[in-house]
Amino acid sequence: MTALFRITMMFVGYVWACIAASLVLALGTLTPEWNDLFNSFGPQSHEVQSAAMWTIVGLGAFMIFVVGFLPTLLVIVITEGFALRSIVVYGVIGGALALAMAYGLDFAGYRAPADVDIARQREVFAAAGIAGGLVYWLFAGRRAGLWK
Repeated sequence: MTALFRITMMFVGYVWACIAASLVLALGTLTPEWNDLFNSFGPQSHEVQSAAMWTIVGLGAFMIFVVGFLPTLLVIVITEGFALRSIVVYGVIGGALALAMAYGLDFAGYRAPADVDIARQREVFAAAGIAGGLVYWLFAGRRAGLWK
């Protein structure tokens, strides 16, 4: 029963981590231009903003879940096997995993078009990965390896 509960908590932690990463990614990407996007909607702009934001977060969480499932599963198996419970480990691994998934393993040599602020994109992706790692730690990582 303990192993089944542990697997369930890992899955729940991963789902919430995807939602947190998507929320940070959406806020970090859209906030600078948010008012410019929705000024034309008039008095209902707050309802439109809220609905649009949660739609973006939901779709982003689904994409993060699908794209990141196998790499994250590998990291979860390693952290469970070695019983790594440090919050720092999950934050660092989350940030590194997000950058690696966004830019590939050669993200230092990534070239973007001239009008894209690549440093800001890297910061937002790293922050999203760190947030996801910390939320996963909150649900499942702080008890990693206790099932043994």
